[in-house]
Amino acid sequence: MNPKLLRVGTTYLPVSNVEEAAEWYVEKLDAELTYQDEDKAILNLANQSFFLVNAKENETANFWDAYGNERFSLTFEVNGEEAIKMLREDLIERGVKLGEIEKRGHAGINFVFSDLDGNRFDVWSELSPSFNKYRN
Repeated sequence: MNPKLLRVGTTYLPVSNVEEAAEWYVEKLDAELTYQDEDKAILNLANQSFFLVNAKENETANFWDAYGNERFSLTFEVNGEEAIKMLREDLIERGVKLGEIEKRGHAGINFVFSDLDGNRFDVWSELSPSFNKYRN
């Protein structure tokens, strides 16, 4: 038995309206809704469970860095630069608010998108090497 942390299983996201947020994630990101009540929705997305939790107004999972920039706390990965470009185009067609593709000085390219409540997410064109190790 390996006593080390192996993966992140669940991410909790604050939302202002559980029903609207759940519909957005299903419609825009193809998430699978597995449970919903007035306080939370549980989604399967990107090999992880996401809990959309009814929160106070203007609450997000974002944070401000030391330079005053609002930052995301989660990065999704896709398999290559062609995949990230195709995903970005698909999200544009679905009406998702997103930024331009960026080169940040490391391998691959990224872009940022936001959900209905302003929770920001990063997308990176590189798969973590360990992802395939635990996937099989």
